[in-house]
Amino acid sequence: MTHPIDTAQTDIQRHQFGRVTVFRGAKGGKYPDGNQIMIRGSDTLAALDTPIVANHIGAEFDAAELVVMGHVHEDHMAGLHRLPDAQVFAHVGDLAALQSWEGLVATFGWADSAQADLMRSKLESEFFYTPRPDARGYEDGAVWELGQSQIRAIHMPGHTAGHSVLLIEPEGVAFIGDIDLTGFGPYYGDACSCLADFRRSLARLPEIDARIWVTSHHKGIYTERETFVRDLRRFAAVIDERGARILEWLAQRPLTLSQMVEQRLLYPQGFDAPWVLGAETRSISQHLDELQAAGEILRECNVRGEDLYLRA
Repeated sequence: MTHPIDTAQTDIQRHQFGRVTVFRGAKGGKYPDGNQIMIRGSDTLAALDTPIVANHIGAEFDAAELVVMGHVHEDHMAGLHRLPDAQVFAHVGDLAALQSWEGLVATFGWADSAQADLMRSKLESEFFYTPRPDARGYEDGAVWELGQSQIRAIHMPGHTAGHSVLLIEPEGVAFIGDIDLTGFGPYYGDACSCLADFRRSLARLPEIDARIWVTSHHKGIYTERETFVRDLRRFAAVIDERGARILEWLAQRPLTLSQMVEQRLLYPQGFDAPWVLGAETRSISQHLDELQAAGEILRECNVRGEDLYLRA
């Protein structure tokens, strides 16, 4: 079978933990790439997600018989086109996004058809996007026996509805996906994202009995629990920092949601991408709901009939 990228690279950084191999993506797995995990069980060769780097690994990746998705986003599907005969699983909360384009559009919340068309072109050209109607769903606690190793799914939603940590045993490797511990902080800007769920997942993550933690992006591999927990706290703290910034805005003057979107909570002003306004709107809206429930802000109606937010 001919693939868009067929040449295996010998310079991919790899780390071995028993039957588990971690292939680092470009720039340490920074988006748009990611880090690829492979598990060579005595019975089954498995892959966790399939980022862009999967296209450069060669026969070692192309022989995978099983793919378990920690969650479904374009950058985690970029190698699926290479594995047409592999069994593919995603959590039921993300399954529709994997099975069809319409499901992916609903997951992201792209209501505008022109935007959706633009994004499909981008995903097909940059991420080799191919839906998998044959994919099957899994629930929290699902286990895949590979022979001398197993994968166990631990549902930790927030980033997406189905986002799950995948724990490889007995190696004790936890693939924590897009709880990626970067300075950007948690991302909960899709239609299927949930800030409250993300908070709960971050609080539960240290309870997983693991010795090694692998992120999808950038940070990569943690082998020391103290360092992992420290960076997890910093990552989680970004949520409250964003809420505090909104309170600072509203301390200066009442604002509508659209005015806050213009000020940008997640991305710097001037940064433009098709998903930015939607992500800002959904993220800020969730913070406003939290702050209003906590009694820190009030919502009124301005003369144009728009919701106006102000400090309590």
